Amino acid sequence: MSRCIKVPHTLVLMFGMMVLALLLTWLLPAGQFETIEDNGRELVVAETYSVIEDAPRLNPTALLTVVPRALADAQGIIFFVLLVGGAIAVLRQTGAIDALLAVLIQRFGKTPSLLIAGGLLAFGIASATLGMAEEYIPFAAILIALCVALRMDTVTAIGIMVVGYGVGYGVAIINPFTLHVAQDVAGLPLSSGWEYRLALFLPFMAIGFHHVWSYARRVQADPANSLVAGIQSAQPPPPAEQPPLTRRRVMVLLATLAALFLLVIGISRFGWYLVELGAIFLGLAIVVGLLGGLKLDTIASSFTKGAAELAGTAILIGFARSIALLLEDGLVLHTIVHALATPLSLVPAWLSAVGMLLIQSVLNFFVPSGSGQAFVTMPLMAPIGDLVGVSRQVSVLAFQFGDGFMNMIVPTNPVLMGIIGLAGIPYDRWFRFIFPLILKLMLAGSIALMIAVWMGYS
Repeated sequence: MSRCIKVPHTLVLMFGMMVLALLLTWLLPAGQFETIEDNGRELVVAETYSVIEDAPRLNPTALLTVVPRALADAQGIIFFVLLVGGAIAVLRQTGAIDALLAVLIQRFGKTPSLLIAGGLLAFGIASATLGMAEEYIPFAAILIALCVALRMDTVTAIGIMVVGYGVGYGVAIINPFTLHVAQDVAGLPLSSGWEYRLALFLPFMAIGFHHVWSYARRVQADPANSLVAGIQSAQPPPPAEQPPLTRRRVMVLLATLAALFLLVIGISRFGWYLVELGAIFLGLAIVVGLLGGLKLDTIASSFTKGAAELAGTAILIGFARSIALLLEDGLVLHTIVHALATPLSLVPAWLSAVGMLLIQSVLNFFVPSGSGQAFVTMPLMAPIGDLVGVSRQVSVLAFQFGDGFMNMIVPTNPVLMGIIGLAGIPYDRWFRFIFPLILKLMLAGSIALMIAVWMGYS
């Protein structure tokens, strides 16, 4: 990049997108679909869109007032990020993580490709089945340290995590937060059609692996090829002398493993979410601090320092949510959905399926919540699919691809912004890394949808 071009701070880019969202509320007609209540959920009724003639226009001051509201709206993930940051700092203070890294480096030192493949599969499987995403944030610091020690960079580490969960969500097998919600809204049996999605899982994972591994090899060959070369915020602190893996540190690692196991059980069996998960990491900080032999004052100071380091990330999450709130307040979100969905009835079935993917991808910018997007779009897409010969199972698959793949790139996704913010990666650098992969996945997804239409996937 030329030295005369200065890329704005990520927060500046986010504010620019907020300005654009405000302008859209002025330029587009306000409109809304009728909605119905179904088991406590609000569903959109197809073919009921109408323009709201006397809708009030948002005041420019909304750019300022929306931010505190967005921070409050996203408080769950914001506080979770802060608690995780504090817990990770205490964990690092015990020396257990550095001792574990020394062991892992000896194991993976000659086979970093195994680390990338194993990491992608682990994150992908957890997302495709349990719907995990925010829960990966604690792994960022460990992955970064491990990848940098193996002569890869921060982007590679975050790529393993984000590509794994993005592909996992896109080719979800039994994800309760996106797949099951979309199938329920579309009137399909939950988890139906899993065989085709399972067949797609490994090919799509292979595409993700090739992209991340190709980039990692370029960085290993020449560190100057790193997209974050010279970006101080994306450089982890230089590794200190590796401490030995003592019995006390083994106990710390076992306690951490037990907490992660409890996290998975709580999500899958008891429906735990951010409040319970945040409590787990708060408790983990106390337990590992005591097991690690730290004084109470040291535990407290490490925890507050770790949480403070993620304050900037918390602000980014709030700004990301602000964009969607502006569109909702301006009553143009349904207008955008209506304008994008209408042309689908004019093209053949196989092309309609691809069109659904493109529409869901665009809508993911405005509605980054997978379940929220299902409630808004599936009541529209399912009937449109009926009219043009696209089965409802294919409509759901198009929704999955659009939601999962675009979650890896849209800056309105608070989980993505939280992860890259934690890693200190500017959004423009992340965009340069992930955009080529998005193109590959969209092409593969389009082919998979056309095959699904031709084989009568239902």
